[in-house]
Amino acid sequence: MEVKTSLLDNMIGVGDMVLIEPLSEDTFIENLKKRFDHNEIYTYIGSVVISMNPYKSLPIYTAEKVEEYRNRNFYELSPHIYALADEAYRSLREQDKDQCILITGESGAGKTEASKFVMSYVAAVCGKGQEVNEVKEQLLQSNPVLEAFGNAKTVRNDNSSRFGKYMDIEFDFKGDPLGGVISNYLLEKSRVVKQPRGERNFHIFYQLLSGASDDTLKKLKLDRDFSKYNYLSLDSATVNGLDDAASFRTVRNAMQIVGFMEDEVQSILELVAAVLKLGNIEFKPESRCNGYDESRVKDKNDLKEMCELLGIEQSVLERAFSYRTVEAKMEKMSTTLNVAQAYYARDALAKNLYSRLFSWLVNRINESIKAQTKTRKKVMGVLDIYGFEIFEDNSFEQFIINYCNEKLQQIFIELTLREEQEEYVREGIEWTNIAYFNNAIICDLIENNKNGILAMLDEECLRPGTVTDETFLDKLNTVCAEHQHFESRQSKNSKFLTDHSLPHNCFRIQHYAGKVLYRVEGFVDKNNDLLYRDLSQAMYKAKHSLIKGLFPEGNPAKVNLKRPPTAGFQFRASVGTLMKNLLTKNPNYIRCIKPNDKKAAHIFTDSLVCHQVRYLGLMENVRVRRAGYAFRQAYEPCLERYKMLCKQTWPHWKGPARKGVEVLLTDLQVPAEEFAYGRSKIFIRNPRMLFSLEEKRRQCLQNLATLIQKIYRGWKCRTHFLLMKKSQVVVAAWYRRFAQQKKYQNIRSSALVFQSFIRGWKARKLLRELKHKKRCEKAVSTISAYWHGTQARWELRRLKEEAQNKHAVSVIWAAWLGTKARRELKRLKEEARRKHSVAVIWAYWLGLKVRREYRKFFRANAGKKIYAFTIQRIMQKYFLGLKKTMPSMSPVDKSWPARPYGFLDRTHQELRRIFHLWRCKKYRSQFTEEKKATYKEKLAASELFKDKKALYPSSVGQPFKGDYVEITKNPKYQKLNSFVEDKVLLADMVSKINRANGKGAPRVFLLTKKSLFLADLKTGQVKASVPLPDLSSVSVSTQNDGFFALKLKEGSTSAAKGDFLLSSDRLIEIITKLHCIGATSADKNQIKIDISDEFLVQFKQDKVCVKFIQGTPKNGNGVACKRKNNRLLEVSVPSP
Repeated sequence: MEVKTSLLDNMIGVGDMVLIEPLSEDTFIENLKKRFDHNEIYTYIGSVVISMNPYKSLPIYTAEKVEEYRNRNFYELSPHIYALADEAYRSLREQDKDQCILITGESGAGKTEASKFVMSYVAAVCGKGQEVNEVKEQLLQSNPVLEAFGNAKTVRNDNSSRFGKYMDIEFDFKGDPLGGVISNYLLEKSRVVKQPRGERNFHIFYQLLSGASDDTLKKLKLDRDFSKYNYLSLDSATVNGLDDAASFRTVRNAMQIVGFMEDEVQSILELVAAVLKLGNIEFKPESRCNGYDESRVKDKNDLKEMCELLGIEQSVLERAFSYRTVEAKMEKMSTTLNVAQAYYARDALAKNLYSRLFSWLVNRINESIKAQTKTRKKVMGVLDIYGFEIFEDNSFEQFIINYCNEKLQQIFIELTLREEQEEYVREGIEWTNIAYFNNAIICDLIENNKNGILAMLDEECLRPGTVTDETFLDKLNTVCAEHQHFESRQSKNSKFLTDHSLPHNCFRIQHYAGKVLYRVEGFVDKNNDLLYRDLSQAMYKAKHSLIKGLFPEGNPAKVNLKRPPTAGFQFRASVGTLMKNLLTKNPNYIRCIKPNDKKAAHIFTDSLVCHQVRYLGLMENVRVRRAGYAFRQAYEPCLERYKMLCKQTWPHWKGPARKGVEVLLTDLQVPAEEFAYGRSKIFIRNPRMLFSLEEKRRQCLQNLATLIQKIYRGWKCRTHFLLMKKSQVVVAAWYRRFAQQKKYQNIRSSALVFQSFIRGWKARKLLRELKHKKRCEKAVSTISAYWHGTQARWELRRLKEEAQNKHAVSVIWAAWLGTKARRELKRLKEEARRKHSVAVIWAYWLGLKVRREYRKFFRANAGKKIYAFTIQRIMQKYFLGLKKTMPSMSPVDKSWPARPYGFLDRTHQELRRIFHLWRCKKYRSQFTEEKKATYKEKLAASELFKDKKALYPSSVGQPFKGDYVEITKNPKYQKLNSFVEDKVLLADMVSKINRANGKGAPRVFLLTKKSLFLADLKTGQVKASVPLPDLSSVSVSTQNDGFFALKLKEGSTSAAKGDFLLSSDRLIEIITKLHCIGATSADKNQIKIDISDEFLVQFKQDKVCVKFIQGTPKNGNGVACKRKNNRLLEVSVPSP
């Protein structure tokens, strides 16, 4: 069930100023202070949000807060800027009403931050999707760009908007953003040339000098030292809490997201640099023969550099600073400029150049963020504009700003009253006219076409003759002397003649927020905003891509003698257009207040806040809101909140909500004049009645809480008693069961023991009987066995005696036969010995005769023949044994049989060598031509990298395939294959290392006999093509990594973009093929291979050192490349 909340719950102070009682300025300020001290920075005045700048971060802008306020009623939660943004967005999406959010307040009150919070909330709650997210990102990123060029540090605010901004965010019918349009009002361009003490120029100047790279500053001819530029104030060049270098990077990134091209960004920075250079141009007087002084440029170096940046001839711009051409009808007249006029022309050019650049930026952003569809769109406008300004010295800028605030106050009162009247009519309640101060008379004093101050200022600027600020003041004194809101010391009104607080050169206007004293000095010049035509024409002649479009009036073919409109006229027209635009939309107001001038947290200055409350007209707003009924609420939430005050409506009311509210108020006896019934809401006239209802509700809630506690405690005690009773019954039951089980087990155990004893006695008795029976049977068997044994022994003895008699006869006969046999054997042996002796003697005799016959022949050649025969037999045995123990036919088999004889050592080794050569020849005869080429490349890789590169051993077992991406088969690379004319020798994926961050981009690497190519991995588009003759050397490290640098010859066409730093898993194969192609080329231009852990790579104009170190990269086991500075890339290689 959803918990219903209300603005009145847990309220610190009063959340809605309409309900404050009693209403006075003191109670108003005290309520703001009380809420501010408790970090409650938002307070309502009806539907208006008051925002106090806390000067610190608060945890109230999280994603959880966004979801909390999403699709909730405006008064359902505590006051917050998200509630107003949600109300506006839901009205736009569901009721199809165009909305506008008006954010006002003085500098430092937090207007810019409030507009960011509104836009971020709308971006968070609207639809999702790639296109929608892109539009939201562009809308949000337009803020940093405009802040850099339109914001500056002032004494009141470190990030003060020095221009008014109105953004129309366009939505489709679903509530998704389609785009936007930005309008800017009255950029404070005088800040470009002069800043008050303690303030800075626009942020972009300091961001450029602090955050741009050295190369960028060199191209822009700038130096980082702020003191070298006259337009930059030095007393507050650095601001605590502002990182200009980081802000510059943020602005560059925002420009890229919004859609600025790189050449456009460069052109913008060149114009900013030109403004800085323009401020350094100084002049010296030079007397002419006619007696007039003429200005000349002192040091032409800054003028020269500025002209080079803008593409202007130096002589043309130098003449424009020294002469002025005046045209009247068909006549031209050239006059010289003195030093003061030259400085005025220089500053006017600087102000116009920067102002027009800012307007161009706004238009360029509008081109990027505008909606692309032409269908009907819903619009939400956000107006972030300067608040009412009252300084010690107020000039033309404050006069224009306060005029704009008068118009906004006029439309605020008008729309607030109209909204009140429409709600009363819609609810059927009688409308009574409300008395309030109408500031239309003040607006008429300023903008009247005949007698208005702006009209008279334009008339003075256009009047021929001598026109000064004093003549303008005289005219005001004459025309406006009787006006009740105009005061001047020199007017005809006698009551101001003795007013010493009113100087003679000033006039005072009584605005709705108070009296403001304006000094007329500079009114005429600032309203004229005059830029000499010579300078416009000089700017138009510039060759710069952007500057010619900023000065269209300088076109000689379109010379317009009509005087350009004044600054006051332009601003009045812009304000009129803005007011018409706001009147067509449903307004939502955010009033921003600055709590102190110290820009510090936890400090609340009563006088400062009171001053802002007065000139913002907040008290007037509360009085208008309270003139009718101070509080109104729909019947359903009103009945839901207060139904416990009446017995008839509590706890549930089943009838209509309005009837229930009527019963409730009747029961409470509320006077009829204190409230009124509308069609859908109850209107309460006095806040005291509302607080009385809240007090009764609080007491009733306390009584209800006491009742709930009493009932709960009773229920808890009863529940505990019943639980204890149930537990006692369960415990008793379990105990009785346990006791009976124990008794049963004892009886059963006794019965088992008795049974066992009975069974044991019976068993033993049976056993005794069986044993006696068995012994009787065994005795009979034993006796029988003894008897049979005796009979058997008697028979055996008889048989043995009979056998002994027969054996004796046999033994005697055998002995006799043996004796006869031995005697015959002896006789035969004697006879054989005699025959053998005769044969031996005869053999010896025959041998003796043979030896005597052949002795003379045998002694001469016997040694050689025996030696030769022996050697022959040994060799035969050696070769037959070698045949059986021959090793395998593999060339890598290093085994060989051991030699059997020492004298065969050389023969053994030579045979081993011959066999290995023959074996290798047989192995090579099996190779194809492609395989022979592969092994040649492997041999070349061994010569290049063996014992030099740690990656080489892992590549030995990997075959050199060449084409790893199948470029001829993959349809994705058909276009790339057709682009390459020669045969592709190697195609592989590599990573091209970016020097900016050390990260790799995937590329396809192609190598032919003439060139190498780098192509995009996804599209196949060729990114770089390098002829091999332009390649001077290749550098690699000794580590176990795949990084290599292709170094190009200086002066070659391919060297324009610099060398290539690549990374590949097949580094050995790529460099080997490059080396082999160079060795086999016609000019024998062999590519040099450098192997070192530190080498230089040329990136365009810079040389970067690539250094390899052993360490543990962050990703664990890979090789990591990291940029250390602009001159060093460090590659971390895992330790082996």
